[in-house]
This record gives sequence, C-alpha cells and structure tokens, in this order.
Amino acid sequence: MQPIIIIGTGLAGYTLAKEIRKEDKTTPVQLITADNGDFYSKPMLSNALSKNQSIEKLTMFPAAIIAGQQGFQVLNNTRVTEIDTASNTVITDKGHYVYSKLVLATGAQAIRIPVAGDAADDIISVNSLDDYAVFRQRLEGKKRIAILGAGLIGCEFANDLAASGYQVNIIDLADSPLGRLLPTAAAANLKQALSSLNIEWFLGHSLKAIDKTANGYRLTLDDDSTFESELVLSAIGLRANTELAAAAGIKVNRGIIVDEYLQTSVDNIYALGDCTEINGNVMPYVMPIMLGARALANTLTGCKSEVIYPAMPVAVKTPVQAVIVCPPPINHQGQWQEEVIGSGIKACCYENDRLIGFALTGDAVSEKQQLVKLI
Repeated sequence: MQPIIIIGTGLAGYTLAKEIRKEDKTTPVQLITADNGDFYSKPMLSNALSKNQSIEKLTMFPAAIIAGQQGFQVLNNTRVTEIDTASNTVITDKGHYVYSKLVLATGAQAIRIPVAGDAADDIISVNSLDDYAVFRQRLEGKKRIAILGAGLIGCEFANDLAASGYQVNIIDLADSPLGRLLPTAAAANLKQALSSLNIEWFLGHSLKAIDKTANGYRLTLDDDSTFESELVLSAIGLRANTELAAAAGIKVNRGIIVDEYLQTSVDNIYALGDCTEINGNVMPYVMPIMLGARALANTLTGCKSEVIYPAMPVAVKTPVQAVIVCPPPINHQGQWQEEVIGSGIKACCYENDRLIGFALTGDAVSEKQQLVKLI
C-alpha cells in the first residue's frame, strides 16, 4: 500500500497527519521536512520574550515522539527537490518516495525587500523556531530594535519587545499600524496604545539603506532621514511557498490554487495551510488550517468533504490593547462604520447593508460573539 505523503511538518502538516490517524489507523502516512521536524507553535514566537519562554519550552514535541505516538513516519532533514506527477513520486536529496496521495503543506516564507548599504544582509526575520533562536541570540546585550513592517507580526513583536524593556522603532509605508486589517479609528486606537510603551513610529516611509556603525546600524529612510539601531527585524509579511508546486505543473497564483476540497489542479495532489489559495484568498491563520485538516483527512480516507469556512476572527497578540479582526473578503466594496466603545473601537464593514467584516479594539472586543453570529 502506497502512503499518503505530506510535505511539511508545520501546524498544517502535523494537524492533518493526526486527523488522518483519527479516521484511518492503517494507511501509511509519511511526512517529509527539510528541518528537524520538531513540532512547535509558530504563532507563539511573537510573544515568547515577555513570557520568558526559552527555545526548549517552545518545542512542544520532538519529531520522533510525535511520530511514535501517532503512528506515522517523519523523514526529517530531507529536502524535496522535485515532484514527478506522472509516476506519483516525490524526489528528495535522500531518495525517491511513491505516494498514493500527496499533500503540499509547504507554508510560507518571509518577504525580503531590496535594501542598499553594507549591512543589508544583517536584517533578520523570524519565520521558524531556528530563526527565533538566531533572533534571541542576536538580541543579547541590545536595547534599540528597529522593526520593518507595522502589520500583524510587526505589531506583535513590537509589543513583546517594548514590554520587555527594549526601545522599538517601527517603519512602514502605510500611515497606520495594521493598515490592511484596521480602518482609521481602530488603527489610531491601537497606535496610541502601543505608543504608550515608548514605541516610536516612522510611518509613510520605507527603509532605503542600512549601514554598519561602531555601535550597530544607521538606518536611512526614503526621505534621507536617519536613526540608529542595534538590531533590525523584518516583519513585512509572508509569501506562500509555491515554487515546488509550480515546477510540477500545478496551478499557482499568490498561493497554490485549490478547490473547495483542497484539491490542486493535478489529480491526487492537495494543499493545506499558508501555501494555499482558495477563491482568491490565501489562508495564513490557524483556524483555516484546523478546519481544512479535518475536511481533508476525511477526503483522503475515502469520505469526500468540502471545506466550509465560517467567520474566523483573529486575535492579535498585542496585550497593551486587545485587537480582534475578521477581515472582509478580498476586493470587497464595503464601507466601514466605527464607534467608540469604552477604551476601544467597534468597526463594522457593511456591503449593501450586510455585515461582511469587523475589527474590535479594547473594550469593544466584548462584541465579538454577537458580530460573528451576524456574518
């Protein structure tokens, strides 16, 4: 019996493997990963510092233990170089593996922008536990940290660093934090709260150059203004890992294109997690992974199941000011309505009098359940 092969051992890969085991105890399941395969929660990385969580504490299950407990095989430190769709074969640097069904759970990679200067290669990003280990090592003895990007990850890291006593400067082309998720008043409310932690903003600007100095780095912005920092963290965003799929002739766009069953354009190949695109939307959050894994496990074990996505609010980890967002669909034509609720903002997006999204900050987060029922 040929196995179900899953490429990737992030939240998507491991959750799917465990869901398959709930439905089918006997079909072989193999997970292939280029790293060591240890399981950890990536969302926890952006607030681990203030919680005093070490690298060891962040590792939830070593690969060997989770594989043994669940009854599947993890091929770690194994890099996939090609997928031969004609022979249903995954080609790696350690051998060839034939599959009955294949799932791409290849995740996403940090976006890097071109920057001038002799220290451009010193900019770091955090997209894995290994990255985070480097970040914590580089952080030792430092006090002034610059963050590129005022999106979700940038704001979470800024809150975590500032709450831990670091001086934080944030650079972003947008004119407000969480510019893609929050309307005007809600964004201003979050910015005010984060500013109370002594965070300094350089909004409406991009980084032009970064050069080494005796004490760290000199950052030059697009208006030629400069400031000093001792460490630069890039949190501009993520880009789906689609190269492997594209090389195999699988249709890709911003992500690997899948249908309502998470089936790609090639028979017997599916995709799940940060690498996927469904109905024009990429799915970078936890809840779509959990829902997708349950449905896909059913499909892979003989009971074809469509993935149904309800309203899926996301809690932003900024303890200084609670934020919950349920973004409107991509390319929506809705209008935002905002009102003050205690210490926060209640923002609702309507299209033809129908609620299609919301954003809540501060005291307004208590409105979450009521709004979820209305979408």
